[in-house]
Amino acid sequence: MNKHRLFFALAFAACISFAACNKEESGHTLRVRLTDAPTALDEVNVDLQQVLVKMDRDSAAWITLKAVPGVYNLLDLQNGVDTLIAEGDVGTGTVKEIRLVLGENNSVVANGETHDLTIPSGAQSGLKIKISKPMRQTLDSLTIDFDAALSVKQERDGYKLRPVLRVK
Repeated sequence: MNKHRLFFALAFAACISFAACNKEESGHTLRVRLTDAPTALDEVNVDLQQVLVKMDRDSAAWITLKAVPGVYNLLDLQNGVDTLIAEGDVGTGTVKEIRLVLGENNSVVANGETHDLTIPSGAQSGLKIKISKPMRQTLDSLTIDFDAALSVKQERDGYKLRPVLRVK
């Protein structure tokens, strides 16, 4: 009779373990933060409108995060300072790509003078960042390091943004 009890106890434990492993995974919240490296300019202002995320499980769908839209002076985000720009439930899996969709109020201040900052395709398709970040917890975070010194170029027809972005 002890063998039967041991068998049922082991079978019960196996069922509990199996059920715990197969429970439906809940979604994960992703927080996206923004920071910058130093540059010689007085201000680099980008007009953030949306933050979109693409996961590995769905190659076509974009998830729109709850963004904090506004004009961000990237130079306020230096020396370890960052700011939360978006947050939202992305489910489970691996983050494949992030897009920062920008508006039209982008500018550079150089030597006290304000200049328009042209961002090719910034408002249409967004600034694209390819990554491969698995979501490991119920709350995960990543920081986009926007290198203004390498990204902003003065050309004959004005200032242009050719983004150099890293994910930390």
